[in-house]
Parts: sequence; C-alpha cells; structure tokens
Amino acid sequence: MDTDALLSYNWSVMAPEFTILGVATLLSIIDLFMSKHTSRRPLLWLALAGVAVAMAFVFMQLDQDVTSILHDTYRLDFFSKAFKIVLLLGGFLVLLLAADYRKEELSESRGEFYYLFLTALLGAMIMASSADMITLFVGLELLSLSSYILAGIRKKSRKSNESAFKYLVSGGIATAITLFGLSYIFGLTGKTNLFDVVETLQEPALLEHSFLLVFAFFMTFIGLSFKIAAAPFHMWAPDVYEGAPIPVTAFLSVVSKTAGFVILLRFIVLTFIAAAGIDRDPLLVQVQPYLMVLAAATMIIGNLGALRQRNVKRLFAYSSVAQAGYVLVPFVSNSTQVFELIWFYLLAYVVMNIGAFACLQTLTRDARSNDISIFRGLFSRSPWLASAMTIFLLSLAGIPATAGFAGKFGIFMGALGPEPGHYVLAGTMMLMTLVSYVYYFNIIGLMFFRDGSSKRRLPLPPSLGAVLVFCAIATIGLGILPNIALDFFFESFDVNEFFMNTGHNH
Repeated sequence: MDTDALLSYNWSVMAPEFTILGVATLLSIIDLFMSKHTSRRPLLWLALAGVAVAMAFVFMQLDQDVTSILHDTYRLDFFSKAFKIVLLLGGFLVLLLAADYRKEELSESRGEFYYLFLTALLGAMIMASSADMITLFVGLELLSLSSYILAGIRKKSRKSNESAFKYLVSGGIATAITLFGLSYIFGLTGKTNLFDVVETLQEPALLEHSFLLVFAFFMTFIGLSFKIAAAPFHMWAPDVYEGAPIPVTAFLSVVSKTAGFVILLRFIVLTFIAAAGIDRDPLLVQVQPYLMVLAAATMIIGNLGALRQRNVKRLFAYSSVAQAGYVLVPFVSNSTQVFELIWFYLLAYVVMNIGAFACLQTLTRDARSNDISIFRGLFSRSPWLASAMTIFLLSLAGIPATAGFAGKFGIFMGALGPEPGHYVLAGTMMLMTLVSYVYYFNIIGLMFFRDGSSKRRLPLPPSLGAVLVFCAIATIGLGILPNIALDFFFESFDVNEFFMNTGHNH
C-alpha cells in the first residue's frame, strides 16, 4: 500500500483508539525510566485522562455517518460508538477502583498494571469496530493476553498465580476452538471481510455444504462463550475472580464480558443473519433450541452455584455467569431490539457491578478476608456504604426502580413476543431471578440485621466514594428513566446500518 493511499484514509475515525494506544505507550516509557521507589500515582492520572479524552472523541463522533477504512477492516458505525461508550465508562470506573487498591500488593507491578489495562481496553475497542475476522481476532487476543497478565499481577500470591495459569490454559483452548470455527468459515467462503462473507454465504453452491457452516457456527460460538463465561465454559471464572485483585476482577466481570458480547453481536449476528443451514432453513432459526439450552443452563448453573458460596468474590463470579445467561436471551428470541436490549443491560451491569466491587474492595481491605461474614453489621459501621451496597444488590436482583430491573424487564418482554414466544426460556429467567434473591438478600440481611465483630468506622477513600456515588445515582436513574439513555443513543439508530456494506474505504 503506497503512501498516498494511506494518507487518503479518514484516520480521525480512529481517534479514540489512537488516544488509548498513545497513552499506553507513553505510560510504558515513563514507567521504564522511573526509579523503583517512585510513586506510580501520576501514571494513574494519565491513564484516567486518556480514557476521558477517548470517550470525548466517541461522543464527538455520534453524529458522524457510517465510515470504514483500511478496506472495511475498521468500521465506525452506531453499534461501535454505543458499545465503546460502555467499554470506556467501565474502564474509567475500574481505574478509579485501582487508585486505592492495597498498594503493597501491587507495589512491584503498579506501573505495569495501568498500561496493560489500557492495552486490554484497546483490544475491546478494536473488536467493537472490526468488520474483518482478522482484526476481530487481533482485538480479541490483545484483550485476552493483557487479561492473563493482569489476573496474575500479584506475583507473590500463589492463588493469583494459580488463577492466572488456569485462565491462560482455558483461554488458549477457547482461542484454538474459535480459530477452528473461523478457519471453516474462511475455507467455505475464501473471505475474511464480514460483509464479503455474508454475500458469499448466500450463493447457491454453498447450500451443499450447509452442515459445515452449522459446524463452523457452533465451534465459533463455543470458543466465544468462554469470554462471556457462559455455562458450561464458565469454570475458569470463580478461580480467576478469587485470585485476581479486585480491580482486575471488576474489569473481567464488566469490560471483558461486554467485549465478549460485542464480538458475538458483530460476528455471529452479522455473518449468519442470512445464512442457510441444513435443509435450507435459516441457520439462526435452526440453532435457536441449542442457544436456548445454553442460555437456560447458564442462568441455572450461575444462580445455583452462587447459593453455596462463602467467598464473596466467588459468589460474584457465579452471579456474573448468571448475568451472562440473561444477556444471551435476546440472541435466542431474535428480537428486533436485540442491540438496544443488550446494550442497555450491559450499561446497567457496568454501573451496578462496579459499584458492588467498590463496596467489596473497601470491606476486604479492612477485614483482610473475602468471607461473606465481612458484611455483618456493616450498617452500624458505615450506613452510607451499606445503603449503596443495598442499591447495587437490589439492582442485580432485578427489583423495580433499579437499572437491573429495567434491563431484565426489556429482555423478558422480548423473549415473550411477538412470535413465536419463548415461554420456557422466559419462565426460566423469572425463576432464576427469584433464586438469586436468596444470596443477594442474604448479604442485605447480614448488613442490617447481624452484629459484626468490629465496631470501627470504615474510612472511604475519595476515589471509591466517587465511584459509589456515580454508580448509585446511575443505577437508580437508569431504573426510573431508562428511556433517557436509550433515546439519547438509539433514537436515530437504524438497524439496517449495522448490516449495510458501505462499499467505500474513505
């Protein structure tokens, strides 16, 4: 590719990615020349500034038309802009969590944490704007490799090392399965660009090999299910959540999971929407029963697994598995509002889950324990912290007037209609939501109705206080007025834009 061709591209569409890449590179260079005993706090503020600037660029691009560059491998459309905002918001809040994490545990690697975090976030953003299997995979691996290192960043902790090793091994297997499925799609079509793949899959000659296409779909979906911790590919989650530092656990539960659903939407829905399966029936209709079983199993295993947990981080790991099951429901129902439903629920999940992890970080730092008993008597020690945690738990449980309820209600109604209604799946979702009340309300009961061993007041650092206030307000605001966020981002959204091949590279 010559220089004139490179200069002809509208590189401004990649301003958010360039910002994150530039800041990550700058942080790595600064950290390299800083002495071992120098505080890494300035790196945090640079990282926060970089994420804030990247988010500002995304907001400035909201009115921009669909644009693709680099032969349609990078695509800026409303889908990518909406999900980048969720990713960047989650990244900003997690960085604030990391600001006051136990410094002695990350003292040797505190600088590395910030730029590895930014490279992981960059990988997620690349996935949101990818329109080619190669760039999708590059973004996925950039996110995954950074996540493996972050999970084991407490080098002197055996539990952290063990969790990182398990994450690496299971993640490598999932990557191999994903590549296996992608290789079949490339072998059938001879294309890597998603829009070219869509066109090729509609050719009559490929109908003779429809069984291979179904096989490729399942291989790819199974590999990507690992990233969202869907059952039965969730077994890494409890160990990794327990062994990783809380900011990393929060990152994996919200940002990494959001990125997993982004690649499922971008790749699975776009590529297979018009593909024919066995007997020439639409492929996505044929695989619906299997996806329904996967979604139901994820909800059941996640909620039942959480019931027997004493370790709070493992409890939230199984809760995260259950939440993935809820978000899988729109994939099964093929709702016309699948993008809005998933986007809103992931936005709600970001604020309520990071808020819960902020409370958890304060408690675990004080008690030096992850046992559920650390919540005993919290209301008498810190009424504001207990009240905030209650808001987040009620939202995760799906109680009305919270963001979690608004998200679950939309998904539930989407599963019921218009036709054909998936009543069994909707019933499973309702039943498992009721089951989740047991472990969420158990924590609330410990905070308000049990006496703790310590009566000492809990100090709340400013950064954690800011996270708690923002997340609590956002959780209630999205629950009472969900249409404000949806109308702001999706009022002018045309679903056909997602499937539209721009046919140009400038």
